Amino acid sequence: MFSHEALFFIGFLLFIILMLAIDLGLFNKSDQPVSAKQAGIMTAVWVTFALAFYVLLRFWGNELHNITDFNHLEALTKKHLHNIKLIPDDFGASIAIYKKNLALEFITGYVIEYALSVDNIFVMVLIFTSFGVDPRHYHRVLVWGIIGAIALRFLFIFLGAALIAKFAWILYVFGVFLVYTGISMFINRDEEEKIDPQNHKVVRLASKYFSVYPQFVGDKFFYVENAKRFITPLFLVLLVIEFTDVIFAVDSIPAIFAVTKDPFIVFFSNIFAILGLRSMFFLLVNIIHKFHYLKIGLSFLMVFIGAKMLLHHWLESWGFGTIHSLLVIVGILVISIIASLIFPKKPQKHPADTHSL
Repeated sequence: MFSHEALFFIGFLLFIILMLAIDLGLFNKSDQPVSAKQAGIMTAVWVTFALAFYVLLRFWGNELHNITDFNHLEALTKKHLHNIKLIPDDFGASIAIYKKNLALEFITGYVIEYALSVDNIFVMVLIFTSFGVDPRHYHRVLVWGIIGAIALRFLFIFLGAALIAKFAWILYVFGVFLVYTGISMFINRDEEEKIDPQNHKVVRLASKYFSVYPQFVGDKFFYVENAKRFITPLFLVLLVIEFTDVIFAVDSIPAIFAVTKDPFIVFFSNIFAILGLRSMFFLLVNIIHKFHYLKIGLSFLMVFIGAKMLLHHWLESWGFGTIHSLLVIVGILVISIIASLIFPKKPQKHPADTHSL
């Protein structure tokens, strides 16, 4: 017999597989790039699903771990380091507190991952333009990239949870790493990122072991010519996208562990955000440059989360809970977005323009 956790997890994966199959099937019928309208609809759909999952946890979150008595609830609260106070004489009230906190941890983790995904969009745009990918094929690459990302995130998250359960001090390592990442992001915020398709480490490694076809072949990842099998440049782009996601996962997954130590909640919030990333990419691809203060906001966000990890014992003793973290996170994001719109980035003058004056 499957445990409640396994059934919850299997049901979640089946839902994701169904939605991705429908999504891929619908958009593959058209040979046109995904429009802003389509992206807006899909973004709204994924956000609605995430909010529905929040409601599910809010009212039936105890079913995830099949909590049936106070002792089990207390043991689970200690195991996952939930920052809540249970009422020993009132199991009903305690389980209500637990469900409310669990749902709040999920939505906070979702907001963190969704926010950090925006930085991923900057890099994805750079990858597609550097490799000269036809916009009609963006969707196919991103969908298959998401499928790979789900598998990688599963490994990262449950490995991270196991490490935290065995070595509690690793939270401080995560905290220092996030503070360092946030400071580095702030210092390097104005540096222009570049990608050399020929010399990228992933391209060089793949070219060493596989035959690469010299040009794109529609939306194909593989191509056979004269009985010889090739990988196409589009498959190389997919590999680069997957490699990039691994790099971002190293930042984002420790960040969500600052909010919750329940690996299932970390996984659910992470995957919902990743699924929304693809549609958000098409929604923001042409306007992402307008949010020039967002990287500064994300750097402050990383520093805040890292500091929260390092000071979690003191913060908990002061009554700083998940709801406060959510308010700070949303506040940082809102301020950076509003500042970007109120103070637009001034267009840089080309040196030739200066000499002509």
